[in-house]
Formats: sequence, C-alpha cells, structure tokens
Amino acid sequence: MKKIISILVLFICCNPVNRSFAIPKNISNENILKQLDKAIEQKSQYHTQRERKIDSLTTSLKYTTSARNKLETYNALYDIYLHYQADSALHYVKKKQELIPLLNNPSLKDEVLINQIEVMGVMGMYNEALEMLKHIDAKTLPDNLLLYYYHACRACYGWAADYTNTNNKNKYQKLTDFYRDSILNITEDGIDRDIVLADKLIINEDCDKAIAILNKALPNSHDKRQKGYITYNLADAYGCQGNIEKRIYYLAETAIIDIESAIREYESLQKLALLMFEEGNIDRAYKYLNCSMEDAVASNARLRSIEVTNFFPIIDKAYKLKEKREKKITDILLFSAGILSLLLLITIFYLYKQMKKLSVARKELSVANQQMKAVNRELIQTGKIKEEYIARYLDRCAIYLEKLDNYRRSLIKLAMASRVEELFKAIKSEQFINDERDEFYREFDKSFLNLFPNFIQSFNNLLIKEEQIHPKAGELLSTELRIFALIRLGVTDSNRIAHFLDYSLTTIYNYRSKVRNKAINKNTFEQDITNL
Repeated sequence: MKKIISILVLFICCNPVNRSFAIPKNISNENILKQLDKAIEQKSQYHTQRERKIDSLTTSLKYTTSARNKLETYNALYDIYLHYQADSALHYVKKKQELIPLLNNPSLKDEVLINQIEVMGVMGMYNEALEMLKHIDAKTLPDNLLLYYYHACRACYGWAADYTNTNNKNKYQKLTDFYRDSILNITEDGIDRDIVLADKLIINEDCDKAIAILNKALPNSHDKRQKGYITYNLADAYGCQGNIEKRIYYLAETAIIDIESAIREYESLQKLALLMFEEGNIDRAYKYLNCSMEDAVASNARLRSIEVTNFFPIIDKAYKLKEKREKKITDILLFSAGILSLLLLITIFYLYKQMKKLSVARKELSVANQQMKAVNRELIQTGKIKEEYIARYLDRCAIYLEKLDNYRRSLIKLAMASRVEELFKAIKSEQFINDERDEFYREFDKSFLNLFPNFIQSFNNLLIKEEQIHPKAGELLSTELRIFALIRLGVTDSNRIAHFLDYSLTTIYNYRSKVRNKAINKNTFEQDITNL
C-alpha cells in the first residue's frame, strides 16, 4: 500500500548516486551548472536504468499468481511510472482497480481513487481530479491513507489555484492552506514535516525561518527524494529573498536530482532555464528548456508542457537572434579572412614573379650544376630509399678507391721488383673484379632488405605457391629476386638491369619472362612489384 506521497515533484530513487548535499560555503554556480550539463548529457543512461527496473517488474508479473503480490508489483510500477510516463501509471491504477473484488481490503478502493487523482494532476486534468476528490470520505480513511489523501488534496487545490483565472482562485488558495495545515497536524516531527512547514513559511513570506529549517534538515536527510524537496524549497526561499545566485544553485541541485532519478515530470529545470535567460546565458536557457520540453512530452505531463510553451517562444527567439548575431560576426570574420587571403595571394604572385626572375638568372649556371639540381630533386622525391642508397654507395665508392689504390701500389711494387711474370699474372686475373662484384651485390642485398624487410615474403605472395622463390643458404637475394628488387626501386629498363648485374640482355629477358609466368596475375605482376 502506498505511504506518504509528497505534494511536490516525486523523486523516485531507483539508482542512487552518491553526491554531497552539504550546504556550500562558497557557492560556485558555474561548477554546479557544469554538473547539470553533464547529467543532461547522460540522461539517456538514467532512463535506461529505469527501463531495466520496469522490465524486471513486468517480467515478474508473468510469474505472479497471487492477487496480493500483483498489487505490490502494480504499486511499484505505478510509483516508477507516475512522473516518468503518466499514461502507463494510469494503466497500472486500472490494474489495481481490477483487484478490488479479489482482495479483502476495504480501503483499496479509496487508494485507487487517490492514485487516479494524483495521475490526473500530473496530466493537467485538474477539473477531473477535483471532481473525483468529492467521492472520497476522509472520515472513513485509515491513518495510512489519510495523510496520502491530504497530500493529494493539497496538490490538486494548489494546482487549481496556480492555473485558474476564475473567481475561484482565492477559494482554491484557502483550501490549499487548509490541507497543508492538515498535513502538519497529523505528520510526526521530522524532515517530512519540516519540508511542509518550510513550504508554508515561504508562502507566508517568512523566508528566513524557512531557510533556517531547511538548512538544518538538509545534512540530516539521507533520502534522495527528501533532498530534492529541500533543495527545491531552498531555491524558492532564496528567490523570495531576492538572492538569485543561491536560487540558481539550488534549482540546479534539484534539476540534477530530477535527471539522475530518471523522472520526466518536473519544473526545476524550467525555472532554471528562465533564470539563465534573465542572466543572459541564452545557450544554457535554450538547452534546459529543450530538455524540459522533451521530457514533458514524453511523460504526457500537460501541465509542464504548457509551462514550457508559455516562455519557450521568447527564449527561442532570443536564441535565434544570438545565432544571427554570431553568424553576422562569423561572416565578417570570413570576409576579413577573404581579404587577407587575397592579399596573401597577391604577395605570393609577387614572390612568384621574383622567383621567375631569379630562375632566369640561374639559367647562366653550368650544365653540370643543372644536372646536380635534377639529381637533388630526384633524391627529395625518392626519400628514404635514395638517402639509404646514397649513404651506402658513397661509402662503397670510398672503399673501392682505397682498394684500387692498394691494388695500384701492389702492382707498382711488382714492377719495381722486376717481377714481370707475377705482374702480368695479376693484371690478367679477374679474381679482384669478381670479389668486388660479389661484395657489391651483398651490399646491395643488405641495403635493399634493410629498406624492405618483408620484400621476399610479399614477392612470393604474388606467385603461385608451388613456384615461389627463396634464396639459397648463404644468399640474401637470388638472381631472380635481385632483378625484381631493382624493378621495385624503379629500374625497369632491361638494359640497365643487365648492365647492373653483368648479365646479357637476353638473360634478363628470360628471367623476367620466366618469373612472370609463375605469377598469380601475369598481366599486372610487375606493376604489383612496384607497389610492394
């Protein structure tokens, strides 16, 4: 059975979040507003948690046969849906109504009526709610329902007083005060009573006393719902005093609780949006109002939807004007950037003309210098490959020169010693050239595999598996692999390859043709090699 239901927004604590609610000594509105912005960004996560709770309860209904257990589950679903989706809350009130004949509970009928009144209030159906109040006899209600009934009466007449323009407004205000006093008369001392008492003091403009009571209650409250009531009343009390900074702070606190509690029917964020607008913070006002409207529509809370639509056009217009001004500033900046770009283009064109003049002057340089520039441009384009090979082959040139000098000295010694036979034998021998050529190829292979360590594997991936080529033991690259290594480096002319490897042109053609026939895709094989 339902217990105390507050007259204010219901804060259902399905997934409590540990936050500090101590009264701030140094209020930093920017910090609390950033926390609120983050909560709004995570709103869908809180809704997902609530939906999981709903799914769990609805699943349990499938396996519940006891009318009493069903009633408990319907009550739980009603509580979860009341300020989340009013239509669904009304659905479970009707489900409870179906259980009345099955349960020996004389007060259940009155409880269902009060549930209906509460839902209709959330949905903005005040006339219907007030009409249904007439069907309840407070004298027959048990104690546990009487307080609930007083809260429902106070809420309904309070809503009617706030949103009626008829002569009945004063009557509804008196009835609101009457039922508030009734609540105070039967509520035991504690935080719940302090909240209602503070509400009365705020209505009577005794805000200092209300603030003192609420500030005392806040650190002692360990219930998230109660904290929401306290911070909301504190916001109203400070607003009554004209303290806008603290009103903003406590409205933001209340809005965070609303969103973290995954409810959709609230007014804290709407009021905060209006304050943000008055403070000139159009972006936040627009964001908060959009969030409020989205939740009000989703919960079918017509009252909140009406509240939002009352001042949404004003904030929307201000937001669009702000965007228009910002667009105008952006257009000015873009125009200025365009002028600067034009000036830059003119400067570049002038520099280009000067460079052309300098280019004409450079034409007087020697052909050798022009060739060196061409080589330098090629080196820049080939990047790492050329840098690696230049470094290695400059080093090899120095070694060759040293070896040739040593070889020349050895020949001079033979000549000076008149060892003519040995001299001719040394001159005729090809061993020196062969050794140097082998060393040259080993250096080439090492350099190439240093640049392309995965070349052999990638190369073989282009060949039929049975025809793949691997170097023999002691080799880095075989002759076939060396030919295609040169092609990978951009040396595709067979004459140049033949000259480099000291083979005949026919041999090179045969090697290339033979390997191409082993390829998976013969037509694009050599192009695929250059892309490895």
